Amino acid sequence: MKTEALLFAGVAGFFLVTDVGYAWWSGREPAGTSALTVSFIMASLICFFCATNYRRRGPRPEDRADAAVAERAGRLDFFPPHSVYPVLTAAGVALVALGVVFGLWLFLMAMGILLAGVLGMAFQYVGRET
Repeated sequence: MKTEALLFAGVAGFFLVTDVGYAWWSGREPAGTSALTVSFIMASLICFFCATNYRRRGPRPEDRADAAVAERAGRLDFFPPHSVYPVLTAAGVALVALGVVFGLWLFLMAMGILLAGVLGMAFQYVGRET
C-alpha cells in the first residue's frame, strides 16, 4: 500500500498545482476550479486510505521481494451466490433520475425503493455463518 499511497500523493499534488495555476490564470472561473479542487480532494482521500492501511497492517506480500505465492493463498472474501437487491437498487437509481425530471412525488417514492435495495444488499448476509 505504500507504493499506492505515494502514487496517489503524486496525483493529488498534480491536481493541487493544476488547480492553483488554473484558478490564477482563468480569473477564478468556478466550474474548472471546483472540478480540480474536488479531484485533489478525492486523490488525497485515496492517498490517506492507502497510507493508513500501510501503517496499520504493514507491507503486503505483493510489496515484498522475498514473499512467496503461498502467503496470499486461501479464502479472499465472501461473495453472495444470488441476490435480488442489485436489481432493486438499479431500479431505484433509475427512478430517482426520473424523479428529478418528473417531480418530487416520484423522487420520494424512488428514494424509498433505492433505500430498500441498498439496505437489503448491505444487511442480506449479516449474522449468517459462511
